[in-house]
Amino acid sequence: MLIRRLEITGVRNLSRACLENLSPINILFGDNGAGKTSVLESIYLLSSARSFRGHKLKPLVNIDMDSCVSFAEIDIEGLGYQPVGIKRFKASAKPGVIKVAGQHVKSASVLAENLPLQVINADTFQLLEGSPSVRRQFLDWGVFHVEHQFYSVWKSAQRCLKQRNSLLRHARIDQPQLAVWTSELVQHAELIHGYRAAYFTQLVPVFEKVLDRLIDLDGLQLAYFRGWDKDRTFTEVLASNQQREQEQGYTLSGPHRADLKLRYRASNAADILSRGQQKLVVCALRVAQGYLLSQLTGKSCVFLVDDLPAELDFRHRKALCGLFEELQCQVFVTCVDHNDLVGCWGDDTSISMFHVEQGKISEVVAGGFAPAP
Repeated sequence: MLIRRLEITGVRNLSRACLENLSPINILFGDNGAGKTSVLESIYLLSSARSFRGHKLKPLVNIDMDSCVSFAEIDIEGLGYQPVGIKRFKASAKPGVIKVAGQHVKSASVLAENLPLQVINADTFQLLEGSPSVRRQFLDWGVFHVEHQFYSVWKSAQRCLKQRNSLLRHARIDQPQLAVWTSELVQHAELIHGYRAAYFTQLVPVFEKVLDRLIDLDGLQLAYFRGWDKDRTFTEVLASNQQREQEQGYTLSGPHRADLKLRYRASNAADILSRGQQKLVVCALRVAQGYLLSQLTGKSCVFLVDDLPAELDFRHRKALCGLFEELQCQVFVTCVDHNDLVGCWGDDTSISMFHVEQGKISEVVAGGFAPAP
């Protein structure tokens, strides 16, 4: 269990809330708009210093407050439970404050390292329907947590890309400078591709096994595209693209164009699968990353699952909950009616249950969650 205690101040309609006695499985139930998703959002802040509902700070902070705070006791590898807090201000010009184990931290990447976290919500469908950037972020989450050099290489590649694009936008290009940034970008691109390809190769069989536990979709294929022609080197691609890049003012190919492609029986999976099938596929992708993280690093991640019962019948809810139990991870689940999850958990599973009503949170007895007869 990664999070032992959670305190929330000023996150949307949650003026002040404290969740004690957290368990591996934590169920938050209540009417729509009560504040359940805001609890998940507060936990997400502790892993990324931002919201999963958008980048604007003003809607995140309670209307009557100037700032919001999320604080928790988190099990940090090698240190045990430590205080971790994040403060964000409504005024976007005012920098946020991050503290880990009593120390100020400048980079949000430290939060991500200490609290690996997966979100399953309505936006998770974007893994099938959204732009390639959504799928790159998904892939890079896994690479970040298993390959320690990846983040620094990725940042360097972003810097090279920015400099190269700036040169391409000039009317008269400084060719020697362009050659320098191109050469450096190629080096970083090859490293990034290597990290991503290695992770993807390990992810695919895990994803297939998890998906089989949830649904029979024979013919679903997951493929990785590195961002440039697989039959040519990146140097060759950049050389052949240079004229068009100068005309358009940016780099056309590279690791920033990488993508994951999900196809079902030779068609785009998002165009063929039902909404329920799509949810099971995206859940399988997220859960597979949790399994792989555990296998490769021994770490566990926290799952934030917003409105778990939506689009899933009882059999599939139970199958998904069984995977969470098998992972021995910590899960925060929201639903309107907690009875929708009765019978989904094992009788030995430790469950805490919280009722959320108009921004107020109260713990209730988690009775009635034994397996269905």
